Amino acid sequence: MSATETSISLPAGLLPKDGRFGSGPSKVRQDAISALFELAPNYLGTSHRQKTVRDHVSRLRNGLSSLFQLPADWEIILGNGGTTLFWDAASFGLIESVSQHLAFGEFSSKFATVVQKAPHLGDPEIISSEPGTCPSAVSSNVDTYALTHNETSTGVMAPLARPSNDGLVLVDATSAAGAISWDPNEVDCYYFAPQKALASDGGLWLAACSPSALERIERLSSADRWSPAGLDLGIALANSRQQQTYNTPSLATIFLAAETVDWINNSGGLLWAEQRCLQSSGIIYRWATDRSFAQPFVLDADQRSPVVCTVDFEGVDADTVSAVLRANGIIDTESYRKLGRNQLRLATFPSVDPEDVEALCACIDYIVDALN
Repeated sequence: MSATETSISLPAGLLPKDGRFGSGPSKVRQDAISALFELAPNYLGTSHRQKTVRDHVSRLRNGLSSLFQLPADWEIILGNGGTTLFWDAASFGLIESVSQHLAFGEFSSKFATVVQKAPHLGDPEIISSEPGTCPSAVSSNVDTYALTHNETSTGVMAPLARPSNDGLVLVDATSAAGAISWDPNEVDCYYFAPQKALASDGGLWLAACSPSALERIERLSSADRWSPAGLDLGIALANSRQQQTYNTPSLATIFLAAETVDWINNSGGLLWAEQRCLQSSGIIYRWATDRSFAQPFVLDADQRSPVVCTVDFEGVDADTVSAVLRANGIIDTESYRKLGRNQLRLATFPSVDPEDVEALCACIDYIVDALN
C-alpha cells in the first residue's frame, strides 16, 4: 500500500464496537472470556481426568445434544486436534471400504485427499464443482457419503440430504455448527471444530454420532484394522463416555465452547442463532448487491452462507481495503488465501453483533470513497 492508503483513518463514530470478523478463529465473546478468567485458578492447569474439568466436558456434550435436538440414542464424542485430525481418524474408524465425497472448495476437498492416499481404502468417488457452487451427491454403491455443510473457503452453504438409505452420511459441519439448522434424520455423523460458530479456540474436534455411526466405530475399532491410538475413534468414544479425552486437551477451548453453547441455548437455541446469522449476512449481501464495485461471490442466493460471506470487488483492490480495515482495528476480513480472488471474506457468526456488521459495511464504503 502507498503512504496515502496507510494513512486512511476511519472516523471513531463509524467503527464497529468489536472489529473481529474472522472466519476461524472467530470472535470470542467478552462474557465468555471473563467467565474463564474467574474460573481459571480452579480450572486451568488442573487434571483433565478430575471432576472439575470433566464437569465442563459433560456440560459441553449435553449442551450440544440440546442445541442440535439430538435423539436420545445419539452421542457427542470429542478428541484432541481439529477437523484435519478427524479426517484421518474417520479414514480408519468410519469409512469401511469406499466413500463418496463432494468437493467444492478447500475444506471439502481435503477429506477426499486423505481417503485417496489411505492404502487400506478403495478409491473414493469424488463429485466436484467450481468454487462458489455446490455439487449434489448421488446414490451409489459406497458405504460412506462425505458431505460438507458449509464450505468456509468460498462461502457456500450446501443442503444436507441422505443420498441413499444405505451407507453412513458424514458431514463436515465446519463453520455451520451452532449457526445453521440440520436434520439428524439426514445425517449419521456431524463433526466440527469449535473455533468458528462456537466462538472458542482450536485443538479439539467434536462429533454428533447416530447409533449407526457409533456401531461402525465400535466394530471397526475392535476389528483387525490397525489405527494409531490418537486417531482411534473407539478410544475417543470410550473416553468421551467418561467425560474426558484420550490425551490432555485445551481446557480453555472446552470451557469457551461450553459457554457459547449455553449462551445460544439460553437465547433461543439453534433457530435463534440461525436467524441472527441470517440477519447479519443479509446486511452484507444486500450491501454488496447495491454497490457498483462489489457483488456476492456465490451467485445462487440459496447457496450463500449465512455465516461466511464472500464478496468480489471490481475496480477496487480488496487487499488494500482489508489492510486499511486492519490498520483501524477491523481484522481478518481477507479472502481465503488459496482462492486467489479479489474479494473479502466476512464472518457473521452468532457472536458477531448485527450492528457491527452494519458499521463494517459503512467503513468499507468510507475506504472505497477515500481510495477513489
